[in-house]
Amino acid sequence: MAELEKLQMYIDGERVDAASGETFESLNPYTGKAWATVPRGGAEEADRAVAVAKRALTSGDWPALTATQRGHLLRRLGDLIAENAQRLAEVEVQDNGKLMAEMGMQLGYIPQWFYYFGGLADKIEGAVLPIDKPDTFTYTRHEPLGVVAMITPWNSPILLLAWKLAPALAAGNTVVVKPSEFTSASTLAFADLVEQAGIPRGVFNVVTGYGAEIGEALVSHDDVAKVAFTGGAQSGAHVYQTAAAGLKKVSLELGGKSPNIVFADCDMENAVKGAISGIFAATGQTCIAGSRLLVQESIHNEFVDKLVAFAKTAQMGDPMSADTQVGPVTTIPQYEKILGYMDVARDDGAECVLGGTKAERPECGDGWFVEPTIYTGVNNSMRIAQEEVFGPVLSVIPFKDDDEAVEIANDVIYGLASGVWTSSIRRAMEIPKRIQAGTVWVNTYRAVSYVAPFGGYKRSGLGRESGQDAIFEYLQTKTVWVSTATEVPDPFVLR
Repeated sequence: MAELEKLQMYIDGERVDAASGETFESLNPYTGKAWATVPRGGAEEADRAVAVAKRALTSGDWPALTATQRGHLLRRLGDLIAENAQRLAEVEVQDNGKLMAEMGMQLGYIPQWFYYFGGLADKIEGAVLPIDKPDTFTYTRHEPLGVVAMITPWNSPILLLAWKLAPALAAGNTVVVKPSEFTSASTLAFADLVEQAGIPRGVFNVVTGYGAEIGEALVSHDDVAKVAFTGGAQSGAHVYQTAAAGLKKVSLELGGKSPNIVFADCDMENAVKGAISGIFAATGQTCIAGSRLLVQESIHNEFVDKLVAFAKTAQMGDPMSADTQVGPVTTIPQYEKILGYMDVARDDGAECVLGGTKAERPECGDGWFVEPTIYTGVNNSMRIAQEEVFGPVLSVIPFKDDDEAVEIANDVIYGLASGVWTSSIRRAMEIPKRIQAGTVWVNTYRAVSYVAPFGGYKRSGLGRESGQDAIFEYLQTKTVWVSTATEVPDPFVLR
């Protein structure tokens, strides 16, 4: 039996074990076997990492840097990510089962967040206010919040870390990251590049362990100014409630039950591809998954036939293989959850026209695979249409006209993303206005950019990541008043 790789946390520029000496195993979703051990940190490690980040915020090299110099370091980090993309991709595929084809794309694109926010670092400008008080000069300045705790999920660890880290560092904050206990390896590997980029010690720290232990300690820590969290809605609500006790700033990117709306006037071949992309890419393990496919009644049967035929061609197997299109589910609990929802769909009366079971193909080996699954006969009140499955499970819901499509689309507690497929310019412009979601894609799906703000409506979260909006999630505004009067006026009266 091969010896397991021993991973260590990254605090104050050093690799460290948990003080308790405890570890847990990280499992490869394709083989189902352990490949590494991860330190099981707790409150002691959280305290140490936050203390280090707090010190780095106010003393040493980091606060002495100009915004332009911070930008140079971020761009250098972007270069290092590009140079090490293959290695990082391999680590993440081994740890969370995401396809190498997808990870190659992600790692090739992630540097752009560091280039973009590196360029933005010295362009955050305050303003001189045309104040209505005589003999007074008043201006604003934007300053970092302080120590930011970042809690990242298991489905896209490095990508979703980049969305938080690049603006946070550009704004001058220091950071403590807790990756998911299921997928800590790629974030720990990423820490090597932060060090190589020349970012001062203590500015970036990675602690590992379970959410109820080290995660809870970070969120409730008195010296953490902000919590940036990506994960499930229930966990996000708990983070929000815990952080509120300390009046911390919070940004939350949570779940979704995104509608992908196909109108009769669509380009059908493209819409079928868009539906496939929306639910079966990344094995459906994305918050933006188009898990509710709304199809206009007049083309419903034809569209479903084409969709099923296309989905049947999906290649499953080793995520390292360039030919694989649907990989394993990342964690055992998620695998069991998805299979449980298949029982729920059957009990609710949905008709399974594809899949509906675990995958037992020879190419799937001992991994945690489920068959790409499509249900028809779904109405929007069913649990399969209302609750986030987070897997390759699609609910097809028919609609009559524009009004009913919008009504169904908005009839969920979530509002993260949505899609519209139409050849009508009018629909392409009008339907997005009516959909309650932070992102609306028209005639495309799963497109993201460092330039475009991303975040949710309703219970899909708070705040925005990417784009210029994101950096203000990590800044606070100070107003400075300078009196030029030769004499102080009546001190008992509001000036």
